[in-house]
Order: sequence, then C-alpha cells, then structure tokens
Amino acid sequence: MEIIQKFGFETKLFLFQLINFLIIVFILKKFLFKPLKRILDERKRRIEQSLQDAENAKAALENADAERKKILAVAKVGADKLMASVKVSADETKEKTLAEAKFRSQQIIEEAKNKASAEFENMNKQIGKMSVDVSNKILSKVLSELFTEEEKQKIMSRAMEMIDEKITN
Repeated sequence: MEIIQKFGFETKLFLFQLINFLIIVFILKKFLFKPLKRILDERKRRIEQSLQDAENAKAALENADAERKKILAVAKVGADKLMASVKVSADETKEKTLAEAKFRSQQIIEEAKNKASAEFENMNKQIGKMSVDVSNKILSKVLSELFTEEEKQKIMSRAMEMIDEKITN
C-alpha cells in the first residue's frame, strides 16, 4: 500500500471518479448508443432493401433488353421497307426538281439576255444623244469664232445630219 500512497492514490477521489465514469457510461448508453444502434439498424435495413431493389432492377433490365432487341428487329424490317420506298420517291423527286431547275435556269438566262440587250440599246441611244449634244456644243464654240452666224448654221446642220446618220446606222 505504500506504493499506492507514494503515487498519491486517494480512495475517495477514486470512488468519485468511478461514480462519474459510471454515470457517463449510463448517459452515453441511454442517449447515444441506443439511438446510434437504431440508426445503424435502419441504415442496414435500407441497404439490404436497396440491394434487393438493384437485383430486381437488373432482372427487369435484362427483360427490357430482350424486349428491346425484339422491337428493334421488327423496326429494322419496317425501316428497310420504308427506306426502299423513300429512295424510289427521292429519285423521282430529284429528277423532277432537276428538270424544273433546268427549265427555270433557261428562262432566267433568256430573261437576262433580253434585259442586257435592251439595256445595251438604251445605253447606245443615251451615248449617241450625249455625243450629239457634246459635238453640237464643240462645233458651236469652234464655229462661232471662225464663221459668221449664217455659215455656222449651215455647217452645224450638215454635221448634225451626218452624226444622226452614223448613230442610227
């Protein structure tokens, strides 16, 4: 016992600590371990249920996969028939569209040629009128300095007749 007293062991203090420890163990058991055990049991039950559901889902998936393969086989046959009819229809439509496009392009080309020809004629006339006006002004300016009014009129009328003949031809 001397050793115990040398280390400072006190029985009263030891008893109080033991009582405190037992109280804490009781409280933990009552308020912590039981609810914790309940939570763990519930979690275990949910996990087992989830595993059972997963097995059921796997079986359902296998059944669905087999059903899907059957449906796909039937759909493939139908799709092949539909594709054949669509191809024939597409070829016919392509030929019709091509013929219509060729016809329309010929019409557009013809219209463009007619417009270009009319525009060319119109521009030639405008250029001719402008050249006559410019020529008339130039002749008037040049002739007014060299000739009298009467001579100027004769020369201008003769020059204008020649220009008009050139333009109309």
